[in-house]
Amino acid sequence: MPNHRHHSLGKSICFALGLLMFQVMLPAMLQAEEGLELPPESLTLDGDVMVPSFDTLPEESPPPPPAPEATPDSVEDTAAEPDPVIPSVIHAPPEPLEPPPLESLTIMLDWYPSLHHAALLLAAGNGLPKREGLELEIRTPADPGAPLRLLDANLVDLALTRQLQLHLQVDHGKSAVRVATLVDTPLAGLVTRESLGVGGPEDLAGLTLGYATEEARDILLPALIAPHGITEEEVHLVETGFGLATAMTEQALDGLMTPLRLTLPRQLADRGISSQLFNVEEYNIPIHDGLILVANRDRLPRLREPIMELVDILRDTTLWMIEHPETAWETLIQLEPTLDTSTNRSAWNATLMRLSVQPAALDSRRYRRLEAYLHENGLIESISPLEQLAVDLGADGASKGP
Repeated sequence: MPNHRHHSLGKSICFALGLLMFQVMLPAMLQAEEGLELPPESLTLDGDVMVPSFDTLPEESPPPPPAPEATPDSVEDTAAEPDPVIPSVIHAPPEPLEPPPLESLTIMLDWYPSLHHAALLLAAGNGLPKREGLELEIRTPADPGAPLRLLDANLVDLALTRQLQLHLQVDHGKSAVRVATLVDTPLAGLVTRESLGVGGPEDLAGLTLGYATEEARDILLPALIAPHGITEEEVHLVETGFGLATAMTEQALDGLMTPLRLTLPRQLADRGISSQLFNVEEYNIPIHDGLILVANRDRLPRLREPIMELVDILRDTTLWMIEHPETAWETLIQLEPTLDTSTNRSAWNATLMRLSVQPAALDSRRYRRLEAYLHENGLIESISPLEQLAVDLGADGASKGP
């Protein structure tokens, strides 16, 4: 094994001799660098050269002492420079998104809930309107004349009525305008007691007839009896309100002008009254829509989009009802238990055949023809333009409004 002590001693001696030679030669190197000549005399050493003795070497130096512990002063000095802020990520669920506000539509029925309202009742009950951003409020009127009065006063957004009634309203300067059709065939009729042997409108003179709607009194009855030379004073009229069948039994009426000809004869039969029905369109009254949805013309521009959404929902609901009549019936009576009667059960399929599968579509020729008929027969004072009577919200140019 080599002796590390002697090896270290040799390195120290070499270092000392090298240092001595550097000191002797340094002046000559400087003079040569500066271009100076050296004096001729020989070099001598004026000082004493001390050569250290390497007989004894110093012991290895001890390791440095450990760093002193932190004191309050040192803590203050350290606190002068704050530690850098380390960003952190907090995983938390996001705030729930609030759904957009629903557009509310208030709809007034024309009558107490009936089979003719099935598409609207089912649409309101299946949750689809809310998924489309709509909230529907369906109200039942206190009397048959209330829906259009409330619509004209802007107390409801939409109302159900009949095409004949609409023509009267517009002729009187009201603001109702048709936006959709729920039943596109006539529903009005004349019902008389079978025991009277009435053969038709020509036999109505001297009879007592009940009525519930304005158009029955001011349009249907005059249109039926005028061709036979019978005046309105020759027929005694009684206003019945919604209770047509009750009025027939309690007030001893001879007949009724009804907007519900699909169900009234069966209701009378259940009360022991045999009756006969006369369809109004069979006596020269033009074909017309039996049930329509009307809006206030002044408010239509603001409500156009939600009404269009509603009409699309009514279309889809009607198609579903026709494709699934049994399921639709069971769903309907769950939503409106008052409809679960033997009369309505027997009239359900006939009602489905009358429902409009394209409620937005407007038969403009039908509206113009009926308007002309009413004017020619003195039942309205003037002819109103089509755009005041009805609009097709889905047609080109309809966005300009009526």
